[in-house]
Amino acid sequence: MASVEFSNVTKIFGNFNAVSDVSFSIGDGEFVCLLGPSGCGKTTSLRMIAGLETPTSGKLLIGGEDVTHYHPKDRQISMVFQDYALYPHMNLADNIAYPLKVRGKSVTERHGRAKEVADVLKIGHLLDRLPSQISGGQQQRTSLARALVYPSQVYLFDEPLSNLDAKLRLEARGFLNHLQRDMGMTAVYVTHDQAEAMALATRIAVMDQGKIVQYASPIEIYRRPATTFVANFVGNPPMNLVPVEAVQGDGQLRPSADGLVLGGLAMSSGIGTALGAGKTLTLGIRPEHLSIAEPGAANTIAGKLFANENMGPESLVTIERPDGSRVTARIFTDDHIALDQAVKLSFSSEHVHLFDGAGNRIPADGETPI
Repeated sequence: MASVEFSNVTKIFGNFNAVSDVSFSIGDGEFVCLLGPSGCGKTTSLRMIAGLETPTSGKLLIGGEDVTHYHPKDRQISMVFQDYALYPHMNLADNIAYPLKVRGKSVTERHGRAKEVADVLKIGHLLDRLPSQISGGQQQRTSLARALVYPSQVYLFDEPLSNLDAKLRLEARGFLNHLQRDMGMTAVYVTHDQAEAMALATRIAVMDQGKIVQYASPIEIYRRPATTFVANFVGNPPMNLVPVEAVQGDGQLRPSADGLVLGGLAMSSGIGTALGAGKTLTLGIRPEHLSIAEPGAANTIAGKLFANENMGPESLVTIERPDGSRVTARIFTDDHIALDQAVKLSFSSEHVHLFDGAGNRIPADGETPI
C-alpha cells in the first residue's frame, strides 16, 4: 500500500475549473472519502489519481513518487467503477482474472488467484456464471474481486454502491468497512452519500465547487463542521441554521427574526466585541439536539407544525417559523401533534454552533480537534 498526495492540483476543462488548487494527503492504509454534491470535483480528483485525467497544474504523488504524467498502467492502482464494467461475454472467473491476463500470468495462476479472492468475497461458487446471471450485489462483489486480484498500491472506488437497493447497500457497506480494515488497504472512495462516507472513512474530504472545504475525521466533521455548507450537507436531516446578531461588548446573541428566544446564550468570550454590534451570524443546531420545549425553557424556536414524519423509533418534526423558514427536530416520542399547531422546540447552549457572516465556523473557547 502507499500514500497519496495532492500538491496544488488544478484541473480545468475549457472555461470550467473542475478542481481548484487542491492540496491534501492520504496516509498509507487510510480509507478516505471524497464527499460532495454533483459537479464538486470529486470524481475528477479520483480520475487524476487513476491517471485517466492529467492535472492542468500541480503535482500528484503516490508513495512519495511524482506520478502526475504516468500512464494508468504504470501507477499500480485498482479501480471499482460505478457500473461495475464487467465483460458480459466472460464468466466471473475470467472477469476477475483479467488484470492477471493482461500482465501475462499463466492460466493456472490467474484462475487459482481468482478462486482465492472470490472465496473471500463469498462468490466462489458463481465463477462459471456470466454477469447477467447473478444479482446486483454479486456483480458488485465481482467488480471488487477484480480490483483485489492483483496487489495494488491504492484502491479507487467511484460510487460503487449507487446501483444497489437499500438492503444490499447496507450489507456491501459493512463488508467494505471490514475488508479495508482487514487488508489495511489505502482506499479513495467517491460518494455523494454522506451516510456512506461517515460509515466507511477514516477521514472525509468534503468538496464544494472544486475545493476541499473540510478534511477531517467523520466525527470531527459531524460535530464541528467548518462551514455552513458542511453543516447543511453532512447529517440527515441536516443541521438547522438560524440567523442571529452579535451584541456589542457583552458576548451575547440576539434573534434577528421572530420565533427565536435566546435566554442567556453567550458566544465565546470576546467574539461579540471583535465582530461589533449588529453583525449577522448563523446559529446551528442539529435535529437530535432539539426537543419539545418544557415550560420555562430558556432557548426556544417557535412555529407551526409543518410536518410530522413517523420513522418508527423516532419522529421528524418540522415547524415553519413566522419568516417562512423551517426547522426540523428528531423527537423520540409517539405524541401526536396536529398540523398547524403551535410548537416550541428547545435546545441547550452546549449544542449550539456559530458561523460568521461568511459562513465559517466560530470556534468555542478552548476548542481543539477531536
